[in-house]
Amino acid sequence: MRRHIGQAGAMAALVALITGCGVTVYEPGVYKGEKDPLLAMHAKPEHKAQLQERFTKGQAER
Repeated sequence: MRRHIGQAGAMAALVALITGCGVTVYEPGVYKGEKDPLLAMHAKPEHKAQLQERFTKGQAER
């Protein structure tokens, strides 16, 4: 009985390794998320402060 459990566990581990456990790998530097209206306004100097503040907050939360 223990042998069967061990074999089942090994098979489950093998399937998990092969399928990648549902992990999606993206190319670095390529944004795949939703469109960001604030980023579209980045060319305007008055919006750069808003972007910098949002970036700083996002980095501090991690």
